[in-house]
Amino acid sequence: MAISYTFQRVKDLLRVKACGADDSLEDTLSYGRAIIQEAIKHNCQRVLCDERELVYRLGVVDTYKLGVTLAEVAPSIARVAIVCAPQDPQAGFFETVVRNRGLELRMFEQMEEAKAWLTEP
Repeated sequence: MAISYTFQRVKDLLRVKACGADDSLEDTLSYGRAIIQEAIKHNCQRVLCDERELVYRLGVVDTYKLGVTLAEVAPSIARVAIVCAPQDPQAGFFETVVRNRGLELRMFEQMEEAKAWLTEP
């Protein structure tokens, strides 16, 4: 099942709700680019992605490629918080890849922690 998602904008916060599975690198890149385009379109400086119902299936190499590509095309988004299913092994690796390339992104298991981080000065 491919990734399906919805957007909701609240002031400068873009909320994303995603479900399904990242069946391929291209599908996941498309999802990431859609978030970036929506954030830029509405001048959202903060993004909160609820991915607790999204199954991560990409392997290590594709996760690395995803992180590198998205970090290159998302320089204008100030902060991105992704809430994922507990103990997903790829989540930490993805966070490291994008943060090492300058994207202010954090992975969380709890929604309240993600919201708190997004509102920090």
